[in-house]
Amino acid sequence: MYTFIIVIIFIVSALLVLLVLVQNSKGGGLSSSFSSSNQVMGVRRTTDFLEKATWVLAIGLVVLSISSTAFLPRQGDQAKSKIEEQIQQVQDPSQVPNFPQAVRDSTK
Repeated sequence: MYTFIIVIIFIVSALLVLLVLVQNSKGGGLSSSFSSSNQVMGVRRTTDFLEKATWVLAIGLVVLSISSTAFLPRQGDQAKSKIEEQIQQVQDPSQVPNFPQAVRDSTK
């Protein structure tokens, strides 16, 4: 299920990128090429559709991203994290050998 949601997230992301690239911030973009009056969808309708589709895909991307955390593949409860394993393997500082005093004095 997690893989399926990730694939959907990639598809939605690609569609969102394409929609944003089609739009023009100055009101041109795809809607400027539909300037004849006998079109089924007018210039204003095309702009409205692109804006609504952008919002729907953006909200869908956020919802899918948040819901994907519910389907993250988890290890068993007995498994420790890598950080916990590293903490357990650290040597006690009192057990680390010290340099002889003569070596410390000669490096100064």
